[in-house]
Amino acid sequence: MNFFAAQDQARKASRRLILAYIAATVLIVAGVTAIVGFALFSIGNTGYDYTPGGFISANAGILAGTALLTTLFILGASLFKTSVLSSGGGAVATQMGGTLVPADVRDPLRRRLRNVVEEMAIASGVPVPEIYVLEEESSINAFAAGFTPSDAAVAVTRGTLELLDRNELQGVIAHEFSHILNGDMRLNIRLMGVLFGIMVLSLIGRLIVRGGYHASIISSRRDRGAPVVLIVGLGLAILGGIGMFFARVIKAGVSRQREFLADASAVQFTRQSEGIANALKKIGGYSQGSLIQAADPEEVSHMLFGSGSKFAGIFATHPPLIDRIQALDPGFRESDFPQVDPRQHRSMERAPSDTAAAFAGGVTTAIASGGAQVLAESIAETVGQPENEHVEYAQHLRQSTPESLYEAAHSAEFAYLLTIALILDRSGRMVDRQLALAKEQLGTERARLLRRYYDELAATGPEYRLPLLEIAFPALKLRPVQELSYLVSLATRMIEIDGEIDLYEYCFYRILMSNLGKAVDPSGRRRALRSKRGDLQASTIGLLRVLADYGHDNESEREAAFATGIETLGPWARDYVYESDRKFTVAVLDHGLDVLLGLNSKGKESLLRAISATAGHDGKLTITEAELIRAVCATLDYPLPPILVHRSR
Repeated sequence: MNFFAAQDQARKASRRLILAYIAATVLIVAGVTAIVGFALFSIGNTGYDYTPGGFISANAGILAGTALLTTLFILGASLFKTSVLSSGGGAVATQMGGTLVPADVRDPLRRRLRNVVEEMAIASGVPVPEIYVLEEESSINAFAAGFTPSDAAVAVTRGTLELLDRNELQGVIAHEFSHILNGDMRLNIRLMGVLFGIMVLSLIGRLIVRGGYHASIISSRRDRGAPVVLIVGLGLAILGGIGMFFARVIKAGVSRQREFLADASAVQFTRQSEGIANALKKIGGYSQGSLIQAADPEEVSHMLFGSGSKFAGIFATHPPLIDRIQALDPGFRESDFPQVDPRQHRSMERAPSDTAAAFAGGVTTAIASGGAQVLAESIAETVGQPENEHVEYAQHLRQSTPESLYEAAHSAEFAYLLTIALILDRSGRMVDRQLALAKEQLGTERARLLRRYYDELAATGPEYRLPLLEIAFPALKLRPVQELSYLVSLATRMIEIDGEIDLYEYCFYRILMSNLGKAVDPSGRRRALRSKRGDLQASTIGLLRVLADYGHDNESEREAAFATGIETLGPWARDYVYESDRKFTVAVLDHGLDVLLGLNSKGKESLLRAISATAGHDGKLTITEAELIRAVCATLDYPLPPILVHRSR
């Protein structure tokens, strides 16, 4: 299943979730209304007409009000929970007792965890998520949470750190990145909010039953109210149990198959099944298994790597553990579970060597030559689907990044300056004016450091630039919102300083704005403009014209590149011709990309093929062209892994 199909499935699952939520809410509201009707019947005056029709008529206002208030209560509880979670994945991890792993962490196990997460993010083409450890949890478990990759958080239990080796940890992290890339995280956050509204009546019912029981003990036998309260509470508890049943059905229907898909994706990312399979086997052979103690398993089980509870059966959120293992290792039997002794692991070396094997041959090609059509197909199929070559490449890139740039990307203070350095004029023509503006706005010392970062970036290949921005993102998020707003403002002035906009630098500016905006307000994700078909087509053609104009040296090459991209779009686009227009502005490009965010999955896939074909119309890509495609895709929310090409320019 490719990225676009997975996104479609996530949207369909969201629609099914809404329908199931409506059905469950209707049944619960009807039940609560019936309970209130029973209470009125039990304690009502003798003068009431107790025939069914007369009773309902006499109490229609109360019953209708009960139904309305119950509906509002369930919706309000769901909205409240969703609002609490609106701060993004970090809020979920913190609520579950997670401790943030700092970028400059020195503990070997946590350093290993950060390295693995960073490599997976670079390989996937997404910002590095926040990283948390559930220090109080000795079991083996993990989860990814958030609305978008820009506000994602990956959390693992302390047991995962201490009991898994690097390959097993990498398998678990790859599983969680599958959830990030395929849209499962957003679905899981919605699921938590929705199910809270359904399940909250169970808690209220239990409280009423407990209070009603004590009241019935101390009340007079003539007091008819206390037993009624007890019955009402019992009824609500029963309805809460029904809500719990619906919650389990919904969670099982949404998450079970997606767990199998995430396991399969982890194998694809790492090109070996032993890592994730052995992690699952250790869960089965460990006394603590995957149990989560600090959070309510009913609330979070659907988003965990392991089930998180002892609940099993047809309504479990995860497939049976043995089934997941046998899908990866068909010969495995339950009697083969290893005996996991935490004492043995703690007595071992704290972390194995984290040095990746040398990346043979440097940057190699992963794109088949033989025409733009093959090239476009090759790129489109990798979106959201990184493979082992990308992970190995990410390891190489992380380890070969100049130390000063790597440290700056992890520093809350210096990541700010590194980000500005990434959008400075690469040609060098405008850099003196940009640095003069930096000196005026930031001071002499920061301007001098900014120049140093710029020179070091110039000495490295362009393939390091986007990964450095991805690595720096968690450190940027630690800065106050006011400083981030100022950063965006300063970046805008930098790229517009000469009245012309370099497309490559603009793409970095757009990625920065998009990711920071979604990190500051995760649930208020940048909305795609509601556009007619004509607007979508016009924006598509405009983007192809800009790419053809930017990436080629003469008019004939630009026309050929544009024509190749047009050919992939279908008959509707063949009447358009290439027109050169270098007077594009930030506002024009932002508008066009915002419009294109409104494409459906099929349209997005078609656009990606057209972008790839336009940039590589001769069947070859330079590193600069490849990184430009990645930058454009990142602005359109396509998580494109590194395009591995020869160093020829």
